[in-house]
Amino acid sequence: MEIVDQMTRSSPLVAVGLSGAGWHPAAWREPSARPKDLLTAGYWRDVIGTAAAAAPVLVTIDDGFGTHPGTVADPDDAHAHTDRVAGRLDSVLIAARVAPQVGGIGILPTVVATHTEPFHAAKAIATLDFVSRGRAGALVAVDASADGVRLVGRRSPDDLTTESLYAEAGEYAEVLRRLWDRWEDDAEIRDVDTGRFVDRDKLHHIDFHGRFFSVRGPSITPRPPQGRPVIAGSVDLEGPGAGPDLEHDATDFLARSADLAFLSASDATSITAASTALRIAEQAPLVFADVVVHLDRTATQAHDRRQRLDELAGVDLGFGTQVFAGTPTELGELIGELTASGTGIDGVRLLPAAIPDDLGHLAEALSALTVVAPRGDLRTRLGLPTAVNRYVAHHDSVPAEAVPS
Repeated sequence: MEIVDQMTRSSPLVAVGLSGAGWHPAAWREPSARPKDLLTAGYWRDVIGTAAAAAPVLVTIDDGFGTHPGTVADPDDAHAHTDRVAGRLDSVLIAARVAPQVGGIGILPTVVATHTEPFHAAKAIATLDFVSRGRAGALVAVDASADGVRLVGRRSPDDLTTESLYAEAGEYAEVLRRLWDRWEDDAEIRDVDTGRFVDRDKLHHIDFHGRFFSVRGPSITPRPPQGRPVIAGSVDLEGPGAGPDLEHDATDFLARSADLAFLSASDATSITAASTALRIAEQAPLVFADVVVHLDRTATQAHDRRQRLDELAGVDLGFGTQVFAGTPTELGELIGELTASGTGIDGVRLLPAAIPDDLGHLAEALSALTVVAPRGDLRTRLGLPTAVNRYVAHHDSVPAEAVPS
């Protein structure tokens, strides 16, 4: 994948990850939180609008089949936690509702490959790309929890090996891209005089037959404005199931299938090591380091608030992700260190521990880092290449085992 190199980019890429009342499970108990509004469109419009004011290149919206948004120490013990936010809205629908009202940033909702169908996701993300005018993407996630398996009821928990989960996610991403390509860009004629709306020769079956999915296509939604909306993946290098198998399988998925890779670890060394493995691949994704942030006017205030939240949750939450507590200026310095030349890290995804407190301070933290981003769609802003339609040259289906381009 031909992308803008870390060495030539004038500033680090910054994304913001949003989840419920914040990534800390006690965030909803903060005085400034809005727990009564969490399941309203207005709340998400305000939150994403506040994030946009900090001028990140994109936001991601957390989603899944667990009861609790954000970080839960044991995903299979979710029902035991009555002191945490329960219930969530669908992230794709949130994105489609808010995108026309909040401009300037990319919006990536989460789609769970383990329990959903790529045909439906492709249509939904294509729709989001239209309503956002080329700012859409999808964070393709896996669900290894036994609770998720029981909830959907389509497979046995014994099927959830890291190899099968990430192989399935790779097929899912490939089907998404093929379905987005199945209409050529000029397939719609819309000629009133001749009565021809579409050129049938420019719609293609994808005829994908893989290990997990068989999809004929085409989709019912024309090719999105970006051609192929951005696909991201995320891996917790220290979370449940962490080890050599997970790192190998997840890295293989990211290298083959993702435009962006969000990596979580408690220190940058592990992320740099994973990034090195990714960059060996022919299609290296852009690498973002995840950082949970507690921001305040002074470092003491930020640390005190983090301690208070941990006490409310009844546990010292390390997240398996780098956690920062300090001032916006100090966060800016950390971002510079993480993305310095030689680290292999292109950007950071900032995960506000509590909304709106930490989210509101991001604009100050990013002011010294953010430069005028390239105009255009999200792919352009990220420095990703133009997505050339594979069917324009071949006018035929490609083999299921083909590596996504």
